[in-house]
Amino acid sequence: MYIAIEGVIGAGKTTLARLLQPVLSAQVVLEEFDANPFLGDFYSDRARFAFQTQIFFLLSRYRQLQEVAASLQTGESVIADYTFAKDRLFAGLNLHGDELATYLQVYGALSDKLPQPDLLVYLRASTQTLLRRIEQRDRPYEREMDRDYIEALRNAYDAQFNDAAGLPETLVIETNALDFVQHGSHLELVAAQVRAALAGVRQPGLPLGLARPVTA
Repeated sequence: MYIAIEGVIGAGKTTLARLLQPVLSAQVVLEEFDANPFLGDFYSDRARFAFQTQIFFLLSRYRQLQEVAASLQTGESVIADYTFAKDRLFAGLNLHGDELATYLQVYGALSDKLPQPDLLVYLRASTQTLLRRIEQRDRPYEREMDRDYIEALRNAYDAQFNDAAGLPETLVIETNALDFVQHGSHLELVAAQVRAALAGVRQPGLPLGLARPVTA
């Protein structure tokens, strides 16, 4: 079983992945944000540091997901708080011209070598909710995050998930009214939806309930 959780910065991907780990008896793979030496500079000057930041993330994510492939071959279940396709989404917003062309060549060479999730969980939230969560967690490199960038990311994610072509089975969860940490019932609700979706993935023809919002 390979589940990937996606969503804009502040959607709750990492929190949900950690909380689902014991529920689904799975290994958790988390993005290595803090290891990227360019990230802080990127948020203060995106045009100058976008390429370095993106290439570092591309190679880091590729390495991690190679390890996911190895875990799946040994029969382990995995929950990741991102997908490899996320990297291209961010590159499309942040890179231009020759930098984007160079990036796409590297991305294309790597992407076909990685496993696809059995289920993709997309956490949706309003821009206001995302900004509030970013402020609450107060990561130093996110303090200069601006509303327009988060809105652009949210629109890019929505566009990607509205076009289902090439995507794994997808469960869309509206998270504005959800708090997985404070309310155990919210986690139970989401876990039940994930289990139902996985059952549908493994047994085609069952009612999947996919791409339907989940609210508290």
